[in-house]
Amino acid sequence: MSRSASSRANRRGEPPPSPEPLPAPALDSHTHLDIAVGGEGRLPRDAEVDAEVAAAAAVGITRLVQVGVDVVSSRWSAELAARHPSVLAAVALHPNEAGAGGATPEALAEVDRLAAEPRVRAVGETGLDRFRTGPEGWDAQEESFRAHIAIAKRHGIALVIHDRDAHGEILRVLDDEGLPEHTVFHCFSGDAAFARQCLDRGAVLSFAGTLTFGNAGYLREAAAIAPVDQLLVETDSPFLTPVPHRGRPNASRLVPHTVRALAEVTGTELESLCNSLTATAERVFGPWQD
Repeated sequence: MSRSASSRANRRGEPPPSPEPLPAPALDSHTHLDIAVGGEGRLPRDAEVDAEVAAAAAVGITRLVQVGVDVVSSRWSAELAARHPSVLAAVALHPNEAGAGGATPEALAEVDRLAAEPRVRAVGETGLDRFRTGPEGWDAQEESFRAHIAIAKRHGIALVIHDRDAHGEILRVLDDEGLPEHTVFHCFSGDAAFARQCLDRGAVLSFAGTLTFGNAGYLREAAAIAPVDQLLVETDSPFLTPVPHRGRPNASRLVPHTVRALAEVTGTELESLCNSLTATAERVFGPWQD
């Protein structure tokens, strides 16, 4: 595609083409298929989701973690994982949902109930967001975050953290409560110094398409210091589409762009990195298929 044609496609928001397949299977540790496939206000049909999962598998992304952000999407995530062998689920009330008053006792009880389901393997995304929620919602966010940590520990599953402009506060809460055995910083957004603090606490850093952005040298520096067994990759689809398709809709089938960038940043041979990412995912979330 010419540069001008590519620019027109970006403006139209057309789905990008799939990249070259990876040499070994890898994964998308954080996707929102309900939004990416269905769109705002419409849950997708099974056939639409199956096609998206198949497109990801065709390029080597054979494992996905579907992430809930409220009661409706958490229920949908658990239902999808129950019927689809390539998908596991994470359930939670997003920090901005909590900050807007959505972390009611009833909603938290439903997250707790869903967390007991066998193919729900994480509580998240939960955490703190100082960007979209103003100070009036920060106490509610923190209370919800602490409740989600307790749910993850109670069920012995991973914790998936949303951290936006709240690095110090996130660590303060984690140190207060104690980290679950497996804790993932979704769409890691800190620098190398913050990465070291997270890694020293045993957390896993999951990098999204932002790793490939030209202005994200600080993320590449953070990824470079991480042991390969404390790394994951994700899309956060339909958001954060990697270069060369930044600005167009993201999808799990685009993860290979981020995996290749991560291999370059860490100096790891591509196939070896794919194998390590898969091993880390199964250590954190458990096996996709028994």
